[in-house]
Amino acid sequence: MEEISWGILGTAEIAEEQVIPAIQKSVNGKVAAIASRNPARKATKLAEQFDIPTIYSSYEELLADETIDAVYVPLPNELHAEWTKKAAAYGKNVLCEKPAGLTALQVEEMVAACKSANITFMESMMYQFHPQHKRVKEIIAEGAIGEVKQMRASFSFPLEKPGNFRLKSQVDGGGSIFDIGCYTIHAIRSFLGEPTDVLFVEETLTADGNTDIAAIGIFEHKNGKKSYFDCGMNMSTRNEYEIVGTKGTIRVPKAFIPQADGEGIIELIPNEGPVKQEQIISDYYVEGVEFFTRQIIDGKDLTHLAEDTLNNLKAMDAVRNWKKQTETIRRCTEKL
Repeated sequence: MEEISWGILGTAEIAEEQVIPAIQKSVNGKVAAIASRNPARKATKLAEQFDIPTIYSSYEELLADETIDAVYVPLPNELHAEWTKKAAAYGKNVLCEKPAGLTALQVEEMVAACKSANITFMESMMYQFHPQHKRVKEIIAEGAIGEVKQMRASFSFPLEKPGNFRLKSQVDGGGSIFDIGCYTIHAIRSFLGEPTDVLFVEETLTADGNTDIAAIGIFEHKNGKKSYFDCGMNMSTRNEYEIVGTKGTIRVPKAFIPQADGEGIIELIPNEGPVKQEQIISDYYVEGVEFFTRQIIDGKDLTHLAEDTLNNLKAMDAVRNWKKQTETIRRCTEKL
């Protein structure tokens, strides 16, 4: 196998704008089919736009196509677990849009199904494939900012479309934590390791109280390190993180969302001396797609990435359950 034949389950915006173009640009993959429950509409347009030869009117039909090696699942968050497990049952390798599941338990079931079917599974957390993040780790290892003490990760944008799918109930995978907070938490874990405790969480809820339009939280890590994340769909656009050490700070102002220019900027701000800046260019959706397909072609084990996805959902579970836990503690204290 030298090239992966892809199927796309659905016609989501992220598939149209990022993943399908990335697959078509990649050196080891092509999109062979797309499935939509209403193919006469957007699927036909995408098939023409990206030269996709086959359109299916159901996801099951695409999964049953024996010529398809891998599928991309950009369906609504609450459907990720269901269709990942169904794809695994058909023997298809799965690239699943983030967040992979709504809970750590869902992800455990997804990973188990893929492992049982002996297929490759990866969450589409594509920002991590931009080489700027590897360079940040190198700068830290070189001792440029001394001992790391804390980290902040922020992701926000103004959501201007009423009735947007992102505003569905948290129960159905809506809200800022699922949509963009997952990135900030993933980045924090990538640099500081797994959080040992959730110290604080505050959510700004929509008018109906069903989902979070914004959230902030504080983690504690080993050796007393602290991290802070914030995410929101009711404020100006930011997608950045900064890592603070004893000798300086690293700031990455274009960390998470796709940039048309592929530009990654790293600012090194020492305690003394001039600010230094590095620029790294990358099409990280193509990088991510090619990484995934190489693992399939070479038969490599991606267990470590599945575990990383699971641990991210565990941290997100802890964030989403923090207020519930503290309310329980508060009620017990009141009884005392």
